[in-house]
Amino acid sequence: MKLPRRAFLHLAAGAATLPLATSVACALDYPTRPVHLVTPYPAGGPADIHARLIGQALSERLGKPFVIDNRPGANGNIGTEVVVNAPGDGYTILLIGAFNTFNTALYENLNFVFIRDIAPVASISRNPFVMVVSPSVPAGTVPDFIAYARANPGKLNMGSGGIGSPHHVAGELFMAMTGVNMVHVPFRGDAPLISALLNGQVQVSFPPITVSLEYIRGGKLRALAVTTATRQDVLPGIPTVAEFVPGYEASGWLGIGAPKSTPTAIVDRLNGEINAVLTDPEIRAKLASFGDTVLALSPAEFAELIAKDTDKWGKVIRAANIKPE
Repeated sequence: MKLPRRAFLHLAAGAATLPLATSVACALDYPTRPVHLVTPYPAGGPADIHARLIGQALSERLGKPFVIDNRPGANGNIGTEVVVNAPGDGYTILLIGAFNTFNTALYENLNFVFIRDIAPVASISRNPFVMVVSPSVPAGTVPDFIAYARANPGKLNMGSGGIGSPHHVAGELFMAMTGVNMVHVPFRGDAPLISALLNGQVQVSFPPITVSLEYIRGGKLRALAVTTATRQDVLPGIPTVAEFVPGYEASGWLGIGAPKSTPTAIVDRLNGEINAVLTDPEIRAKLASFGDTVLALSPAEFAELIAKDTDKWGKVIRAANIKPE
């Protein structure tokens, strides 16, 4: 039987809207079972703490458990690959961060392309760094330090939590923009780095504020500047590096991603729920206690941030010829 043209067009239109309607319906019901939030770092660390904070809040809002699944290794690449290869159904999601944008340039043989294979869902927080010096360094300001470093080329040690860590790339950016020459000394984590700063083994570092705050407040380390574009409430009176080195900005961030094939409706649902969580005064206060600032973006805005940082840090890493351990 030959259908009239009008009837055929109605049927075609209905068929075309069916996948969208099904996707929206799934998002309205989502989640119907536990969601696995893969965290590509060990339990107890900063990434894990953030994941558990957001996971617990989402569990309370949505009525289903958000199970933290720690998959550490290879600077976050192992856990990321797990989610890249997971079904795009919203039941396996990933804690992502600026480290993913570093890894794009650091590792040449990854089995995935982060910016292509992970869909940005929602940002959570921005994680400021701070330029700190050992008490033995005769510099109280960024200009003082630059003058001191230029007068002692290659004689100052810049410590970090490891090759390709946030403090490493922040320090490399500082050297590139100021023309100072320092020796990079990587440590296996923040604890030995702080110890080396305290005993003067290294003279300067750019660690996350969370790592160094108690030592700054206790007068054991001297904060010269924060690395974000604006000053931070948690360190009142401390200027930004950009006030002396125009255009300098370095900070981390954390957020949630999902397999690229995850339906847009589920991505949007999660984005809305996470942004609602970020309005909670208790959540905001908890993030502030880590030295973080809330970062609530749409999926599109988050994608722009990821693309910008991938380009920015890729240039820094390639120019400094940073290779993974």
